[in-house]
Amino acid sequence: MEDIHFCQSCGMPLNADKLKGTENNGIKSNDYCKYCYVNSDFKNPEMNLDDMKNVVKTYMEKRKLPSYMIQKAVNILPALKRWKSKQQ
Repeated sequence: MEDIHFCQSCGMPLNADKLKGTENNGIKSNDYCKYCYVNSDFKNPEMNLDDMKNVVKTYMEKRKLPSYMIQKAVNILPALKRWKSKQQ
């Protein structure tokens, strides 16, 4: 069984190379998706955890996903690499 990595910024499954962000040498990142990370930089470096929670929630609501899934996705964000180090 293949391990599925998740974006360490937004939590999106990185189950295809086309979804992965890139390092500045062009190599695909196993940590971040293309929506969050390009050329070794976050697309929205000023974004904070609350902003990301709102983005994830809004995106999932537009896709009409069940509320329990949305809540679970929002709840895991603080444990992801990008946000974990910013908590006290």
